[in-house]
Amino acid sequence: MDDVPLQQHRAGEKMADAHEVLSDTPLRDDSRDEDSIRQNARAEHDAHDHHHDHRHAPGHYRVYKRRWFGLVQLVLLNIIASWNWLTFAAVSSDSAQYFRVSESTINWLSTAFLFAFVVISPVVILTLHHGPKPAIMIAGILTLVGNWVRYAGTRAGSHGYFGVVMFGQILIGLGQPFVLAAPTRYSDLWFTERGRISATALASLANPFGGALGQLIDPFWATKPSEVPNMVLYTAIISTIAALPSFFIPARPPTPPSASTTPKPTPLGTSLRALAINPSFWLILIPFGVYVGFFNAFSTLLNQILYPYGFTETDAGICGALLIFVGLAFSAILSPVLDRRHPKPYLHTIKILCPVVGVCYLAFIWAPPTRSLGAPYAISSLLGASSFALVPVVLEYLVEATWPASPEAGSVLCWAAGQLLGGVFIVIMNALKEPGCASTKECQDIGEHSTGWKPPGSMWRALIFQAVVAVAVLPAPLLLGVRRFGLGAGHRKGRMEVEDADERGAGVVGEEDEGT
Repeated sequence: MDDVPLQQHRAGEKMADAHEVLSDTPLRDDSRDEDSIRQNARAEHDAHDHHHDHRHAPGHYRVYKRRWFGLVQLVLLNIIASWNWLTFAAVSSDSAQYFRVSESTINWLSTAFLFAFVVISPVVILTLHHGPKPAIMIAGILTLVGNWVRYAGTRAGSHGYFGVVMFGQILIGLGQPFVLAAPTRYSDLWFTERGRISATALASLANPFGGALGQLIDPFWATKPSEVPNMVLYTAIISTIAALPSFFIPARPPTPPSASTTPKPTPLGTSLRALAINPSFWLILIPFGVYVGFFNAFSTLLNQILYPYGFTETDAGICGALLIFVGLAFSAILSPVLDRRHPKPYLHTIKILCPVVGVCYLAFIWAPPTRSLGAPYAISSLLGASSFALVPVVLEYLVEATWPASPEAGSVLCWAAGQLLGGVFIVIMNALKEPGCASTKECQDIGEHSTGWKPPGSMWRALIFQAVVAVAVLPAPLLLGVRRFGLGAGHRKGRMEVEDADERGAGVVGEEDEGT
């Protein structure tokens, strides 16, 4: 019995030695400032580990079944957030008639939602730094209040009060970042490396799934302008039911799931300084922001892209459904496969999928003018599959490449870039639309008899803009891991290396050894 503390002490020394070896490995010869910040962050991270070791020695890590409760709640809130985002976009014509505004004004309900993400981002980073539960609770509160404010706005007067509806929409938009940026923080706190990609994928991809549900269901609830208030009421009821459990999820596991998870993350200031001079972070941020931004813009404007070429509302709906559901299905298959691989093939996956995304945006320039369903359906399916599979892989690689920077810092900044660019791209692509029709309905009517590449109301120039930018950022992800540019060492020193060192020193508890 007396040997147990000694064995635990020696195991802790092995862990410390492994950390020291990692922190002493130079990242590159010309980046001493980056080395210094990364080593200081690791020293602070290790100090927390040593403080924690006397209570939970290496080999005593455990995962808990209760982690699924919080993950399910994160999934529900992400579904609801995206559903609320596209509530009025799915019935833009009827909504415009009900509120007596233009369809462009209705589009601002979606655009303002995206910009709200950027405004609240600093608060999101600070909140997630203290754990995912406070962020999930704030998202639940803003979702509840925002939905009922929107409903009050629809019932004010005979045609509603659009300003109140916009205020409620912005409140919901302010709540979305707290759950959209939380998956990496949550998976890092509750899951081992054997389940993080799948957990991050499940929570992150619930967001576009919610948007797909909204686009499919809302048109059945609002078949004419007078039914718009009822549609908002039904959405508010569902949102309330989904948000209430937010206050009852566990805050953190009793013991960490792995060696890389500490009771207190790296200080936020240290994390942000490390990100600022980490080249891998910038090579992830740029394409992530651009591709998320274009996906938001593309899915929002898909109807307007297809209508001028004679496609029906049903055709556009099926195209959007393929974009979402094929992507979800492919990611559901790929994420567990990647979780079982060791080491994780992050870089190979990123370098394969990013060019596919860029080529899809390029190819879609010529899809609508074919006026046949095959090209838009095929390209949308491939775009959805590659984009959805890419999101959790990039987010998890971001944590690895920037470790021990706190996971929420990089995640929030990347998502904020995507939401900001999404709003900007929607505005730019709308401005590039060909003149000739005043409304979506008019474009659809003209499209039934249109010919040529650029019929009235077409978004030909917008698609060219989208393709040029999407292809232009491709070199960034392809440079990840290239040692010639000093980018190869960051991932090697990630949290998986720490977990491997701990496993070699004392072993870790597997997924089958779950606590409650």
